[in-house]
Amino acid sequence: MKPALIDPFQRKIEYLRVSVTDRCDLRCNYCLPKHFDGFNEPDNWLTFPEIERVVGAFTELGVTRVRLTGGEPLARRRLPDLAHRLGQLPGLDDLSLSTNGVQLSRQAIALYNAGVRRLNVSLDSLRTERFAEITGGGKLSKVIHGLEVASTAGFQPIKINMVAMRGVNDDEFEDMVEFCAERGFALRFIETMPVGDTGRAASDTYLDLQGVKESLQRKFELVPAAMPGGGPARYYQVAGTETRVGFITPISQHFCDTCNRVRLAADGTLYLCLGQEDRVELRPLLREGISDEGLRAAIENAIAHKPERHEFKQKPEKIIRFMSLTGG
Repeated sequence: MKPALIDPFQRKIEYLRVSVTDRCDLRCNYCLPKHFDGFNEPDNWLTFPEIERVVGAFTELGVTRVRLTGGEPLARRRLPDLAHRLGQLPGLDDLSLSTNGVQLSRQAIALYNAGVRRLNVSLDSLRTERFAEITGGGKLSKVIHGLEVASTAGFQPIKINMVAMRGVNDDEFEDMVEFCAERGFALRFIETMPVGDTGRAASDTYLDLQGVKESLQRKFELVPAAMPGGGPARYYQVAGTETRVGFITPISQHFCDTCNRVRLAADGTLYLCLGQEDRVELRPLLREGISDEGLRAAIENAIAHKPERHEFKQKPEKIIRFMSLTGG
């Protein structure tokens, strides 16, 4: 039988999110402060061989799905080379990527050829000036062009991630559904989370997605549906289209009981929960020459300490690190 990583709450861990850099070419106001410069030095990032080795250990232990994240992963040089290396690992069935889309038009074809098949693209507004305000100066046209190139390259599905913010973009939800339906994209609405000072500051714009779903149902016929990827969203199909709309609700309706993932930060820190501080530092072990058997044992020991759930509601002040430092 294939090995399996089982945590103390009998959840099967089969999904690893791998941050390749903590840096980003945007400054979304719920993620990073505008002038933040406290990033890791590149020497502290895991090298491609180190990432490949850690991911290989996870796949040997039964993990089948890997998502490349950041910061902004496309800011890491030669990312398609890493994707190709990971795609050759036995047992890895699904390699995907999360991106803000700014550099996607230049790299989409190379990434597809390297074996990446699914994309999540962050897009919080379809209005040029508003997009620039949310992202700290980003150009919406670059993201739209990147989506066009990615769609032509053959990525399927392409999911649009929209952080729902009261008083910021809550007048665009119907427009975003129509935008995605016209292009065959999936759409996922996400509640803001109190991760880091920026995340807590965004609490003033928090929207309970139950109300968003009810509002959309007055305009669109939403039929319960499934979606490839095994993520936390609860999906509905827009009747008359192939488009799915998902709702990711870490605050109003948490999904911790089905959590199947851990996160590897760019510096080699293995985070066991987005909303807790439980972690294991893998980089020192790698650079001290740990054996493959020892690395697998370190991972198994980490999973044995995965917490049951986050405490975003009970202790919103708990997580001081920024989202980009965790790996999305």
